[in-house]
Amino acid sequence: MSRPGRDEDPDRLYIVTGGRSRADTDAFDLVTLVVAECEPALGMQSEHVKILRMAERPTAVVEIAAELRLPVSIVRILLGDLLALGRITARHPRTGAARAGGSSLPATDILEQVLVGLRNL
Repeated sequence: MSRPGRDEDPDRLYIVTGGRSRADTDAFDLVTLVVAECEPALGMQSEHVKILRMAERPTAVVEIAAELRLPVSIVRILLGDLLALGRITARHPRTGAARAGGSSLPATDILEQVLVGLRNL
């Protein structure tokens, strides 16, 4: 079983990102929650459409990458496009917890176990 994005055709990834190799924003890490703010529009890039459909409910960047079977770096570029257009909003769980009165986050060891499990998918 191959890991997402490992066997992708480099030409396809180049086309998907418009030749970019880095996101224009640092707004996204693996656990950033993404929420669609609109429906997909006619003529949108297929990956953008898929992201908007997945993000109808809050969805983590790592989940989007796994579902699209693309490297996280490529997904960050695509998310940056959508964020710049105002089609999505992004919220880091830690920021939300601080606003909600500092409720506690899961223990670091639990998060590490989840990350290892996701990598093994």
